[in-house]
Amino acid sequence: MLTINVALLLAIVVILRLRRRTEARSRFDEKLTVIIVLTLGILIAPTALGEGILDALTQLVSGISQTSR
Repeated sequence: MLTINVALLLAIVVILRLRRRTEARSRFDEKLTVIIVLTLGILIAPTALGEGILDALTQLVSGISQTSR
């Protein structure tokens, strides 16, 4: 049985959409890309990968905030 990871499929769609030229995009096209990216974020967030990304960003932000003091 073949299973498709929806998050992986959406990541591929996002990469393909972002590779297109900026001039060729309409407002609807941009809104659709934002919706797809938000959906991808919601799918990735509860996973181990999402938690790892959150931890890395938290460390980065705390390091930057400590540097600026």
